[in-house]
Amino acid sequence: MKLFRNLPGTVVVFGLVSLLTDISSEMIYPLLPLFLTTAIGAGPAFLGIIEGVAESTAALVKLFSGIMADRVANRKGLVLAGYGVSAVARPLIALAGSAGQVLAIRFLDRTGKGVRTAPRDALIADTVAYGDRGRAFGFHRSMDHAGALIGPLLASLLLYTVTRNLRTVFLLAAIPGLAAVLLIALRVRDSRRATPPQAPAAGLGRLPAGPLRPYLFVLFLFTLGNSSDAFLLLKASHTGVPAARVAQLWAFFHLVKMFSVMPFGALSDRIGRRGVIIAGWGVYALAYAGFALATSEAQVWGLFAVYGLFYGLTEGVEKAYVADLAMPAERGRAFGWFNFAIGAGALPASLIFGTVWQWYGSRAAFLCGALIAGAAMLLLAVCRPGSLPTETPP
Repeated sequence: MKLFRNLPGTVVVFGLVSLLTDISSEMIYPLLPLFLTTAIGAGPAFLGIIEGVAESTAALVKLFSGIMADRVANRKGLVLAGYGVSAVARPLIALAGSAGQVLAIRFLDRTGKGVRTAPRDALIADTVAYGDRGRAFGFHRSMDHAGALIGPLLASLLLYTVTRNLRTVFLLAAIPGLAAVLLIALRVRDSRRATPPQAPAAGLGRLPAGPLRPYLFVLFLFTLGNSSDAFLLLKASHTGVPAARVAQLWAFFHLVKMFSVMPFGALSDRIGRRGVIIAGWGVYALAYAGFALATSEAQVWGLFAVYGLFYGLTEGVEKAYVADLAMPAERGRAFGWFNFAIGAGALPASLIFGTVWQWYGSRAAFLCGALIAGAAMLLLAVCRPGSLPTETPP
């Protein structure tokens, strides 16, 4: 298939790593709201606290990890450490006896994600030329979603045939996570440079100047309306989707993302990134408005399909756009700031959403998210970046 031809080995390996990591993660994540509300006894507001703190922690660590990625000679060590921390911490949820313990474990898991993400994305960006960047990031995200498709199906299969105990499923999730760490150790190479860059220490962590800054500001605004997807799973269960089919619904959601993210990434290589991102944010606003009004399981399944297209339109494209807007020597911290902008909005977004849901109901919470996303979409449409940095081939 043309979309998969001539992908660099680094991109392919990281795709396989993301496949295994997301199998591990998604054996747990779609069942976590149910685990928290039944086995632990936490409510929607505390779910918002857990997810908001977890994602904001990851974002802050991503910023510092991105800065370090531009200063070290070899980024592989940061990537390996990040995946290793998450692989060990994530299954410990099986041993949690309180919401506070779940919060601590999610904190460790997301810290590992924060350490690995920016240097990994910088490695991918360094490997491919401008005209293939959307396709490369799209491939990486499609493999990520393939793992996110397999993970819930595997969890559902285990719950149907092996055990009814969620904690046992969480423990088994350690196996693919550790396999991903082994793959990085054996197969990833970083020959980008032999010595660290000779750059002054002052200002290394500063947000790169130029067109990246206004884009990240608008992205932060959008993120304020982009709460944790855990609330979608909670909405599904409240609408009548049984626990076993929640995992299947989550797998279907990732199936849509898996098949859409790479074609839309390749499309952005041809027609430009910004228009594709604007379309994606518009789809998000429509999906959230739909969730506000949904009253049946059939409607929830349809809305998850629409919501999956939002990810297909934005995930790989947004990362490729950051690589376009940053100079090659600044890509590590550019990705760090990109992830920080998202995470800085994640905590208030999930806190606001969970609180609005608890006090005014799910309809008000979803409509609030849709309005914020619509405002960000319009702002990005009128906010045009200046000249892009001169591209240096990898």
